[in-house]
Amino acid sequence: MSKPSLARGTRDFGPEQMVKRTFIFDTIRRSFQRYGFQPLETPAFENLSVLMGKYGDEGDQLLFKLLNSGNFSEKLTETDLNAGYKPLTTKISEKGLRYDLTVPFARYVVMNRGTLVMPFKRYQIQPVWRADRPQKGRYREFYQCDADVVGTESLLCEAEIVLLLHDILPQLGIDDFTVKINNRKILTGIADMIGAHGEEGTLCVAIDKLDKIGKDKVVDELRERNFSEESINLLDPVFSITSGENPFADLRSWLATSEIGLKGIDELEQVWQMVESLGLKNPRIQFDVTLARGLSYYTGAIFEVKANNVQIGSICGGGRYDNLTGTFGVPGISGVGISLGVDRIYDVMEELNLFPENQTISTQVMISNFDKEAFKYGLSVLPKLREAGLNAEMYPDSVKLKKQLDYADRKNIPFVILIGSEEMSTGQLTLKNMKTGEQQKGTIEELIAAVN
Repeated sequence: MSKPSLARGTRDFGPEQMVKRTFIFDTIRRSFQRYGFQPLETPAFENLSVLMGKYGDEGDQLLFKLLNSGNFSEKLTETDLNAGYKPLTTKISEKGLRYDLTVPFARYVVMNRGTLVMPFKRYQIQPVWRADRPQKGRYREFYQCDADVVGTESLLCEAEIVLLLHDILPQLGIDDFTVKINNRKILTGIADMIGAHGEEGTLCVAIDKLDKIGKDKVVDELRERNFSEESINLLDPVFSITSGENPFADLRSWLATSEIGLKGIDELEQVWQMVESLGLKNPRIQFDVTLARGLSYYTGAIFEVKANNVQIGSICGGGRYDNLTGTFGVPGISGVGISLGVDRIYDVMEELNLFPENQTISTQVMISNFDKEAFKYGLSVLPKLREAGLNAEMYPDSVKLKKQLDYADRKNIPFVILIGSEEMSTGQLTLKNMKTGEQQKGTIEELIAAVN
């Protein structure tokens, strides 16, 4: 008999972890709703025709494909088996687990566009799956919390995303963070400037790894991808331009002959101005011309959020996508959104000890169980606690009090109501504070007030 084990890159979450995760979910959900986003859910798996080709070649390779049900190999021929894994995949798999929430959202918008109120603002909190190599902060199954607006090209949406992030993260205790922003049009302009027109996707994939592998290895990768030495040399200002005193002016000078690059700079400057007009104090935003985000569907602003002084990758990313619904036959619906990585946020909060202490408490009051009479009496008390808004339970078995108190202590239950013969005869119940050991007597109404 084999021992049970977890699939690599996945995790169980016990009650203590789930209480903390729920705190994160609830905090994010409240902020999403405060900014006018509505809830949405989509299926865990989609047709591969929906998913493939939306994330670039690297993303396609990280999709979890599902084998067709039944005898999936029944109609395979020798030619199919020898054709390579890509053609073979389409023969044996028609569906895949969702890689993110954005592409399924675009599919939903296209299928329901006749009934949606545009602009449509939605949030979505669900798990996604990626066949990545597991490591710290990187899992194969993880939750994303997305907020997107589609049906408008207004840069107000980008500015509001900046405010939304400054609303959510401090509520979670993450005060030291940086919202890095770039614009894909600028990267397209850079590709044109170095003589690599049409290669901006390849350029972005390489540049996006800069903070992970460094300049030299990025240059090596560009050489491997057939970028000329002349193009690589022309790219050199990219690695220093962000650190200047006025990066927008420096970039505007460098990209003076690129119409699309200048448009990207204009858009970012407008976002900066709107953030200021919206009254955000001490905005933690930074222009980063090397920020590329490898996903191929971004066309405008791109975002990435880093928690500073923590050795974990980005905790949030997103951007503007003008052509995503066009892949489903409905062009012209622009959208912009962000995705918060709950698992990385959880790891950041654990490392920095940011979870509120009382988040480990699920049950607030436990009723003791001495004997049949006390049990019967306790049954009448238990609903009153819950009706008063308290999380309450009664110990189910009549055992020694020490065992019951040990149970309450291990579950971090702060209060225990003791019901014995004296309590039943007088109606004065005993409330024990598990932290201090102090006890007080009172009616159930008085004890409820004491706990609250």
